[in-house]
Amino acid sequence: MSAIHYRHADVDGFKVFYREAGSPGKPKLLLLHGFPSSGHMFRDLIPLLSDRFHIVAPDLPGFGLSDMPSRDTFTYTFDNIASVIDRFTEVVGFDRFAVYVFDYGAPTGFRLAVKHPERITGIISQNGNAYVEGLSDGWNPIRAYWENPSEENRQALRGFLAPESTRWQYTHGVTDESLVSPDGIALDNYYLARKGADDVQLDLFLDYQSNVALYPTFQAYFRKHHPRFLAVWGRNDPFFLPPGAEAFKRDIPDAQVRFFDTGHFALETHAKEIAQAIREFFAA
Repeated sequence: MSAIHYRHADVDGFKVFYREAGSPGKPKLLLLHGFPSSGHMFRDLIPLLSDRFHIVAPDLPGFGLSDMPSRDTFTYTFDNIASVIDRFTEVVGFDRFAVYVFDYGAPTGFRLAVKHPERITGIISQNGNAYVEGLSDGWNPIRAYWENPSEENRQALRGFLAPESTRWQYTHGVTDESLVSPDGIALDNYYLARKGADDVQLDLFLDYQSNVALYPTFQAYFRKHHPRFLAVWGRNDPFFLPPGAEAFKRDIPDAQVRFFDTGHFALETHAKEIAQAIREFFAA
């Protein structure tokens, strides 16, 4: 197990905070977090894989310790987030890499794969969706905002940013809540409470429809390039359903799909099991 280093990268003037571990000579693995978290969500996974991979785990723009510029100077869309992370991989020398995607990290990572298929050595999706059948009814309030982006519908989504909602996302579907550290919940709520963070997240709720619109593009990439693909899915996720994991096999017939008896933040309870699945997958 190698030490984890905490660094900042200058990405054309945009400061991206990231965690790095493992030898640069090892196969590269990019870890992309989701809402409302940061690279901190990989704190248990990184030590379990750092002997096998050279790992970097950036905080996405507007999240964690990466820059959160004003909405007047940076438009918070998934296209723009992916563009920053694309340049980040070049800045840190990740020319060919496997990518681990979760939640918001999925549309970010899939954009990178579509743009640079030659750079992708494999994909691990932890509740990172690319199929409409994977979207639960929990998305209905956000869908209403897509269909009518009124101020009323925008304000109706503020409940998703409340501290109790963050805790619910971590604990829903978990069989033993005592396994869920309160630290990640507290840290996410700290970042969400920063001035301006609420409107950044509401902008991204609205733009998430761009990800759904790109599902056919992502699926075409899967069919054409057949990347090595492993899904490690919390089967009790209230947002991304098991059929979304199974759907990857429609476009990547040799994709492996593993379900774990946990919720959305599967690494909180099953980091060891997921790490083992990754090691076995890349050893094959």
